[in-house]
Amino acid sequence: MAAEVAVYLLIVNVLTFLAFGHDKQRAIGGGRRVPEARLLGLALIGGSPAALLARQVFRHKTRKQPFSTILLLIVALQAGVLAALALR
Repeated sequence: MAAEVAVYLLIVNVLTFLAFGHDKQRAIGGGRRVPEARLLGLALIGGSPAALLARQVFRHKTRKQPFSTILLLIVALQAGVLAALALR
């Protein structure tokens, strides 16, 4: 089961990173953007490490509110779940 979880997280994080990169390209060049709800949804289902990395790599959505606050709340929620599982 650990291997399946690792593969899932790898796929979700790659997709999240690519989605942030695509949105940044669209922000610069125009065109249909990736909805913030989709970016946050990807972070929520396990892509938060890639979301945090992509924000720095692409310098994208680093000051955008309430996006930044919601992303940090997602990270805090996930950290809490991981801590609870570790203490179990």
